[in-house]
Amino acid sequence: MAGPTEDTTLSIAAEALGSAAFRRDYGVRLAYTAGSMYQGIASESMVLALANAGLLGFFGSGGLSFESVEEAIATIQGGLPGTASYGMNLLSEGRPDAERRLIDLYLERGVRNVEASAFLRITAPLVLFRLRGLRRNAEGDVIARQRVIAKASRREVAEAFMSPPPLAIARSLHEAGDITAEELELSQQIPLAQDVCVEADSGGHTDQGVAFTLVPTIVALRNEIMQRHRYRSLIRVGAAGGIGTPEAVAAAFILGADFVTTGSVNQCTVEAGTSDAVKDLLQGMDIHDTAYAPAGDLFEMGSRVQVLKKGLLFPARANRLFDLYRQYDSLEALPAGTRETLEKYFRRTLDEVWEETRAFYARYRPEELERAERTPKARMALVFRWYFVQTNRLARSGGPQPNVDYQIHCGPALGAFNRWVRGTNLENWRSRHVAVIADRLMSGAAQVLSLRLAALTRNA
Repeated sequence: MAGPTEDTTLSIAAEALGSAAFRRDYGVRLAYTAGSMYQGIASESMVLALANAGLLGFFGSGGLSFESVEEAIATIQGGLPGTASYGMNLLSEGRPDAERRLIDLYLERGVRNVEASAFLRITAPLVLFRLRGLRRNAEGDVIARQRVIAKASRREVAEAFMSPPPLAIARSLHEAGDITAEELELSQQIPLAQDVCVEADSGGHTDQGVAFTLVPTIVALRNEIMQRHRYRSLIRVGAAGGIGTPEAVAAAFILGADFVTTGSVNQCTVEAGTSDAVKDLLQGMDIHDTAYAPAGDLFEMGSRVQVLKKGLLFPARANRLFDLYRQYDSLEALPAGTRETLEKYFRRTLDEVWEETRAFYARYRPEELERAERTPKARMALVFRWYFVQTNRLARSGGPQPNVDYQIHCGPALGAFNRWVRGTNLENWRSRHVAVIADRLMSGAAQVLSLRLAALTRNA
């Protein structure tokens, strides 16, 4: 599938791509991970399928209730083969208490690997996860019991994760009795994240970065930081965003990546925790079938997500909501015709939406509700954000029809993948399995590199 089938004397194995230390540390066959996808789309089934194949996947705990995450850990741990690796997501949502509760759960249940996503600053719970259990072995090396793979799309975020945990945070954790004096002392001898995954333009939240620019820049930054801090173990740099074909995987390794992370391609598989209706839509998409829309969780800030647009009205409607938010200061200021249009989007009145929203925030986030009841524009934002919650929920459930309001986070990598597998046994998503996709992409990348290097050698 990867390209020409001409003979070559040079042969690269998929198992040789990327960092041997990455494969050894995580106990996996390939320098490859399947990244987490919001609200359990990266499901327990997905994580276990990868673990059974000797690969690493991260459960999509972002946006789920504490109880749902607790159940997911039990399911995954109960189905793991032997000592196979798995990981859980930690999504920065600006709720310190909820983040700490989740980290305490991970530590209590023996979760060893966390994928940190959407962090713009380093938080105390994340530092606690990394530092708890630090020790020095007989050779003098600092051994960390927990590992962090940090996703970063900006240089300053990557630098923060490659640096030692902020000393002020470590000291505060020690003063609170959360870490020992030894863990505090050793904290400045390791990076907060041993692995930093550079996220180029991707499905979901995106800074629309370009891999050809980002990956070499972060690799160079890694080299600078290694010299500055003189860590004894190399920080590894991964590549994510746009990984949908063997050629893309091969390019990532040529750019200097130590491992690759896939996302969108895994959403259109048997194991993905979303509806069959969504998978049917994703199977038919091409590389130009995505658009950018406001992010519901960061609506007021104007953050963007990349979503599927083919056959859907969600992107246009979501952008319209943000335009209205910028133009008007309250729901009451909206023209009557505009209110009628929005109520068609929502399939209920704005007053009904507000009452439902108010009940939720009164129970779970009373401080945000208090602000909204004082500030008309904040109230309007919460009402508009209701639409994003519903469109996410609608997509995962697959109903009711019509489905024009599905919010489906996806990047063009899946369109490229669909083209690559056309006419093969992977064309239909009902035959797509995450572990098979991993092996096909990595073996295809190895073939691409073997052929390219052989051709370069002949032409030299």
